[in-house]
Amino acid sequence: MKNYLLLIFVLLYFLIGSVSAAEEAPTEIKGAETIGTEKAVALLAEGLPFIDVRSMEDFNAGHLPGAHHLAIHGEDFTVENLKTIVNKDAAVVFYCNGITCMGSSVASQKAVEWGWTNVMYYREGFRHWQAEGRPIEQE
Repeated sequence: MKNYLLLIFVLLYFLIGSVSAAEEAPTEIKGAETIGTEKAVALLAEGLPFIDVRSMEDFNAGHLPGAHHLAIHGEDFTVENLKTIVNKDAAVVFYCNGITCMGSSVASQKAVEWGWTNVMYYREGFRHWQAEGRPIEQE
């Protein structure tokens, strides 16, 4: 019985540890501005392009109104594809699922490296947007 309880304790310890150790996206990206949901709402109202870098499946299930899709994983996220959406000197906002999603940080960093000069990194992302009851679109 002691061994059984010890086994359960050890399994719970590792399970809880792995859940709490989820990697968080960086709070800042050099050359980009980190924005929160309130600023994202204002920028969306101004008509700035928002780029959803999640999978097509996630995008189709729900995304910010009017958002463009360029998946960070795979072959979609290229200089050429980004140029079709926004010029290098225009403002652009990247987002993914939230602070445990690395996609928007990677996309923001790449855009800066490629020469975009007005990059905004919406770190809180789709999950925070949705949790606040903000409008979404579905395909």
